[in-house]
Amino acid sequence: MEPTPSRLPFVRRLAVPGGRDGRRMLVVAVIDKVGTGLWTGAAALYFHYVAHLSISQIGVLMGLSGILGIAGPPLAGRLADRFPVTRILVAAQLGRGAALLALLTTNDYVLLVLFSALGSLPDRASSVLTKLFAARVAGPHRIRYQSIQRTAANIGWAVGAAGAAAALTVGTTASYQVLLLANVASYLVIGVLTLRCAEPSAPSRIVTGLGASPAPTEAATPWRDRRYLAFTGSEIWLFLDDSILQVGFPLWIVHATDAPVGLAPLVLVLNSVLVIALQVPLSRFASTTAAARRLLVPVGAAFLTGGVALAASAGGGPWFATAAVLLAAVAFTLAEILHSLSSWELSIALAPGEAQGAYLGVHGLAQSAQRSLGPVVVGVAVSVGPFAWPVLGATLVAACLAQHRLVRPSDARRPVTAAGSTGAAKALSPAEPVRPHAPSQPESNAQRSSRP
Repeated sequence: MEPTPSRLPFVRRLAVPGGRDGRRMLVVAVIDKVGTGLWTGAAALYFHYVAHLSISQIGVLMGLSGILGIAGPPLAGRLADRFPVTRILVAAQLGRGAALLALLTTNDYVLLVLFSALGSLPDRASSVLTKLFAARVAGPHRIRYQSIQRTAANIGWAVGAAGAAAALTVGTTASYQVLLLANVASYLVIGVLTLRCAEPSAPSRIVTGLGASPAPTEAATPWRDRRYLAFTGSEIWLFLDDSILQVGFPLWIVHATDAPVGLAPLVLVLNSVLVIALQVPLSRFASTTAAARRLLVPVGAAFLTGGVALAASAGGGPWFATAAVLLAAVAFTLAEILHSLSSWELSIALAPGEAQGAYLGVHGLAQSAQRSLGPVVVGVAVSVGPFAWPVLGATLVAACLAQHRLVRPSDARRPVTAAGSTGAAKALSPAEPVRPHAPSQPESNAQRSSRP
């Protein structure tokens, strides 16, 4: 019998799941985010100072790009169920680089909108493909791997953002072009590294432990799975922490509190530091499907605490406002970390193995939709005033409780057989979920029932 997570030897706790390819994809995540950090902070300024677009034109450009990008996750997920995920991921990475490089060829507004939109499609697709690769290569250790990967990505983002800040002090056309080309180069590098990864084996079966419907006689599709669609719909609201931290906090600090304006960027720094420090240690609380479901309760509590603290920040002097804002930032960051763990596990556990890519592609719509809806919701909350934040926190609690009930285990037992097996089905209790594993790394029955 394998040791429990708390008793794992120190060396094994430091090990990265997924072997060599798992480690290689962590390097890919870091390089990808370094390049993204270099460009994202300069993108709007590039369009304004180099392409000479107005503020309203830049807003329309980014909005239209986001709309087309929504199609990326479901398209990528469907393709990943039919073709090697590594090859599709390489195509997406190169597509991102080509669309970005095309921006250097013109200042024509229509073409800039077209190239930006075409780039957002593979950009959103690559996030789903990376998630799918991680789920397959790490097998039963996918939660730990996702946490390590998210930590690595935050480190890469911080490094890229620092580099962009240094380059932007120059403020010349050449400096903006260098940042763009550096991001293009990062896509080429991660494309080469991804090509060197072996194709992970797709799971032959998944038992969710949440009372999923019996195996269908025809190809499973998330578009007819009402529970998965409802789960994805609730995820749109629970991903609001992204817009609250990036849009809500700066606007609220400036317009409604006596806190110093310089606190706004420090909130994002605090967010990154907490994610880097806590993401991996907290992953042990989502090591099973049932544990991931239980996390929804503290997620709701953190959201409500953050909303109340933001409301309180409008009622005191500079020191009180600063303390309240920092408390709110910590609460929303904890909600972000815990929700990412729960969301990662449940989105995979609820998906049938034969259509895992398609299901994760639909789940990817939640983040895409939030990026369009979130800034609007947060803007309304800022304009309404302090009362809006506790109300928004309460709606997030309601979404957590609704999702907690939605993914509850079923009383019925579900017979499950491995794909292609001619043997008798083995009935499994919903309280004993089996995590997907790569067929190339078979486990014993005792190992399947134990926790990593």
